[in-house]
Amino acid sequence: MDLKRTRSIAEDPTPPVLTAAVPAELHGTRLDAAAARLFPDYSRARLQAWIEEGRLTVNGAAAPRSRDPVRTGDRLELEPVVEVEHAIMAQDIPLDVVYEDRHIAIVNKPAGLTVHPGAGQSDRTLQNALLHRYPQTAKVPRAGIIHRLDKDTSGILVVALTLKAHTRLVETLAAREIRREYDALVAGVLPAGGTIEAPIGRHPHDRIKMAVVDDGRPAVTHYRVIERFTHHTLLSVRLETGRTHQIRVHLAHMKHPIVGDAVYSDRNVRGQFPEPLRQKLKTFPRQALHARELELAHPATGKTVHASAPMPADMRELVVELRQHAAQGGARR
Repeated sequence: MDLKRTRSIAEDPTPPVLTAAVPAELHGTRLDAAAARLFPDYSRARLQAWIEEGRLTVNGAAAPRSRDPVRTGDRLELEPVVEVEHAIMAQDIPLDVVYEDRHIAIVNKPAGLTVHPGAGQSDRTLQNALLHRYPQTAKVPRAGIIHRLDKDTSGILVVALTLKAHTRLVETLAAREIRREYDALVAGVLPAGGTIEAPIGRHPHDRIKMAVVDDGRPAVTHYRVIERFTHHTLLSVRLETGRTHQIRVHLAHMKHPIVGDAVYSDRNVRGQFPEPLRQKLKTFPRQALHARELELAHPATGKTVHASAPMPADMRELVVELRQHAAQGGARR
């Protein structure tokens, strides 16, 4: 699918009441599971909540439990509700939109922009910006954000502009069918690419950090070498899973932390460098990590969408200086 810039699309109308009859192949299935098959625009979790609220009826009567079995010919009637984000305000914050249509947008997030409000930041986030540019995302969870980038990680992410697209993309992400590749500049020289498969969970002693722990959630990261310098390596990293801080934690666990990572690196610069370059490495203001590529099946058409964003200037300039230093020292490339 060709990517091109388009104008913002108007807000979707309120969803109508939906009805469906239970086919024979779903006889005996749990109500929530059957509803997810019959009303595929909505997630099973959202349908479970609506069952509890009485918004899904079976043969005209409110269904008391999600686990109740359905029978062939049962008539399901669903009254969807759109939950509008009122607490988070729309703010006119410039966005670098790589692609948009009436279903999705792909945004190139700069380093320093938080994805959504939290305890440390109540506004001026990507979510505030999305609500301004795409008012219809007030009806979509977290303004359509289905995956996040850390505040100081730059690069592209996909946003759902409708509830239907949101449901599809969440399912696609859970099935590991969205390809995400990153540029990462790390300390140390890696001889070759590989795969890191190590579970990630909350750090046992520092609750702000994540760590590789035995009882963590499964996490898989693939990496390959793009370029080697005297004491650093530029990697292309592909996520198979999407745990919090996954790339940063996995690479630090390998003893190759990302340059500039204030949380998972001691920031010490090892090796001989001219003083200006040493200081630039020591004081690089963020983790040198950039979400370069994204590929997914479009939630409405099924066609492959591929988008990319070039390495930002701060990382690019540091790579150029490391390359020049390596060339002067006769290091491997």
